[in-house]
Amino acid sequence: METKSYKSVNIEKNWHLVDAEDKVLGRLAVKIATILSGKNKAQYSPNADLGDFVVVVNAEKVKVTGNKFSQKNYYHHTGYPGGLKTKSFEKMQEDSPEKIIEKAVKGMLPKNKLANQIIKKLKVYSGSSHPHIGQQPKELSI
Repeated sequence: METKSYKSVNIEKNWHLVDAEDKVLGRLAVKIATILSGKNKAQYSPNADLGDFVVVVNAEKVKVTGNKFSQKNYYHHTGYPGGLKTKSFEKMQEDSPEKIIEKAVKGMLPKNKLANQIIKKLKVYSGSSHPHIGQQPKELSI
């Protein structure tokens, strides 16, 4: 028997379109992370970037369960003493709803150099329009 090893140049990368309207954030992020890393393909390899591109629209309409809407916080440290910045989910959804989905998906990817390469294939937009019509993304129901 022979074990096949796939490289990212040999794999065809497809484009998928996901509508985040009325979807639960965590469940949506799991499906997106699976597609980005290529785990839904038979040729999956943990050391290669074999995943597809994902375009997410309507990011401002994503839902969270329980009390997360008022209690969930996002943290960022500037690197200076006392530089911990906190932003609530409510405020984050008003200011930059794209970052909510990006942070959720990035947290579900492996913590290595490959994750930086994989996350670049995620395109998130707050409205229903996107500039990737030329790639003809397939509508993906999640």
